Amino acid sequence: MVNNNKKLYVQLYNIHGLIRGHDLELGRDSDTGGQTKYVLEMAKFLSKREEIDSVEIVTRFINDKAVSSDYSKREEAVNEKLKIVRIGCGGSKYIRKELLWNHLEEFVDKSIKYIKSKGKLPDIIHSHYADAGFVCTELTKFFGIPFVHTGHSLGINKYNNLIKQGLAKEEIEKRYKMSIRIEAEESVLFFADKIITSTNQEITEQYGLYKNFSPDKFVVIPPSIDLEKFHPFNQSREWDEESEKIRSGIRKELWKFFTNMNKPIILALCRPEKRKNISGLIQAYGESEELQELANLAIFAGIRKDISQMPELEREVLTEMLLMLDKYNLYGKMAIPKRHDFEHEVPELYRIAAETGGVFVNSAFNEPFGLTLIEAAASGLPVVATDDGGPRDIIANLKNGELVDVSDHRNISNAIKKILYDKSLWETYSSNGILNIKKFYSWEAHIEKYVNVIQELNSKSGNNRKTFIETGKRFFNFKKMMVFDIDNTLFGDEESLQQLKEILISMHHSIGFGVATGRTIDSAREVLLLNNFILPDFIIASVGSEIYYRSNNDYIYGTGWDSHISNQWKRDEILKLLSYIDFVTPQEESVQRKFKLSYYIDLEKGSLDLIKRIFIDNKIKANLILSHNSLLDILPARASKGRAVRYLSYRWNIPYESILVAGDSGNDEDMLRGELLGVVVANHAPELLKLKGRRKIFFSDKSYAAGIIDGIKYYNFLDKE
Repeated sequence: MVNNNKKLYVQLYNIHGLIRGHDLELGRDSDTGGQTKYVLEMAKFLSKREEIDSVEIVTRFINDKAVSSDYSKREEAVNEKLKIVRIGCGGSKYIRKELLWNHLEEFVDKSIKYIKSKGKLPDIIHSHYADAGFVCTELTKFFGIPFVHTGHSLGINKYNNLIKQGLAKEEIEKRYKMSIRIEAEESVLFFADKIITSTNQEITEQYGLYKNFSPDKFVVIPPSIDLEKFHPFNQSREWDEESEKIRSGIRKELWKFFTNMNKPIILALCRPEKRKNISGLIQAYGESEELQELANLAIFAGIRKDISQMPELEREVLTEMLLMLDKYNLYGKMAIPKRHDFEHEVPELYRIAAETGGVFVNSAFNEPFGLTLIEAAASGLPVVATDDGGPRDIIANLKNGELVDVSDHRNISNAIKKILYDKSLWETYSSNGILNIKKFYSWEAHIEKYVNVIQELNSKSGNNRKTFIETGKRFFNFKKMMVFDIDNTLFGDEESLQQLKEILISMHHSIGFGVATGRTIDSAREVLLLNNFILPDFIIASVGSEIYYRSNNDYIYGTGWDSHISNQWKRDEILKLLSYIDFVTPQEESVQRKFKLSYYIDLEKGSLDLIKRIFIDNKIKANLILSHNSLLDILPARASKGRAVRYLSYRWNIPYESILVAGDSGNDEDMLRGELLGVVVANHAPELLKLKGRRKIFFSDKSYAAGIIDGIKYYNFLDKE
């Protein structure tokens, strides 16, 4: 029975950029902008609701001298019900979002570990942007947690705009990793339960371009702003020392640029991105002497210290701004301040621009929503906005400005002049924005609708949530694990095999069971069925180079392990080098895998050390595993049966001392060594004799499955806590 009055535990995933509970560094770079602010404010307002038990913003752990130490706190309490949880991936340096794609599987691993450490699953996971969408897709595959997604921007739309701007396909792929992003977005569309958009146009014209588009998944909930912070310029208020100081600081900054402060201000506030079309606005202003006479132009394009040290993409935009200022000789008329404080200065900026009778401009080529437009509206500042995406809905709702086709810069200048010249029109747009903002864009209205959506989702999912990888939910409950080799370990003695089968079935509710084998996945599954044995929860196949999770009677390939071991794997180079060696012969094609090359080796003609020397000389990092003195498997440096077991231990938060492993040959050696509870069956190969006497390795005097049962008893594995 589902408890509809249950208070919800919600996780919001926002992986890239810099996010903390106070003083957001919005505009510092292209990854720390409106999305960051939206997620934090949403979380704060959500945590105020009675229906919510707790909210976590899950983001990336960053420990880098180039940024504040605030981002290196593993957990940051924002209020009693809201905290920020930081999870590491791809090292600890701050890197742009396009460089994170290869490290997101690591984020998935550590997210699973974190969730399991809490001992309870979130009721809702909500991803923001495609990178978080990838992570939440993997989480919902394993756990079946109701999954909500907000795109903020979409890859196909961005790709099409970049093509229009003249960028080559190769350059787009190199800069933005667009193919990976779009593939992730397709998966999100398939797996997400609900997708939140800002506008209806976003659904039809942007998501509609994807193959997995399904209209019934979408719900429109426009972003909102804090109306306490963004209040009308003409609202009476009590001035305090801090407010006076902020306003004085802004005016002092603008005086550095303007020779005449008694003109209306044309204000633009955005990150230095090509998409924002800042150059279009400067061209509109620079080519209209009439507009230059009429008003000043102030562009706040992020925060900068030294343009030459900034990332390439931002450097290009900022350099172009400076060159255009010089080209049109806009000295004394155009301001491009180096920094601004979003928490306190930006609200005052809108109000100061409104007091001058100015206009706010959003000239972006495409704009999914346009949060700055509703900030300007709340402040009483009329707007000129791109005729695209969110601005269409905003202007239709608020009736506070003009929409223009920004592909022609003259449309921008004409719309600005129209508002500035017509005082009655300016007054109408200003008061419309102030009057209509509460109805359409308050956080209270936003969260009310959002809570209804997630409560319905949680209610529908109930206690028996559908999972795409059945084993995920089972792993959540496992406190222990047993992992056995198949050939000459598990099989060989029918009577003891049946006894072991009964033990595993009786304990399956609390102890996970897996096999680790040199066989391929198909071969392993086939031999288990032929012997009428139970199908394990997972199979470590091909000597540890592949992990598969059980889903009903099938197995799903573990992409996390694939990503983990792929680093520096040079399969083609290894094939080429070994083709010149006469004492190794490739095994059958059916056993060769993406991350495993298998050879017959004649040790009377050559040695393993010679192959190792060749690899070192050619800077090849690989794991060479010799079995029965005649079989050689070559794997990535990070792959082996033992490393696969330890990876599962880490990901699923099961300590080494709660994992029992059993084997018989050289390719089991690294699984048996170390802190795991090792069992070597009596019929083992001679190469394992060197392990005798080592701690936590039990040599049974019984063979095959009887040896495993002997090991289980030796460690008292079933009874001990």
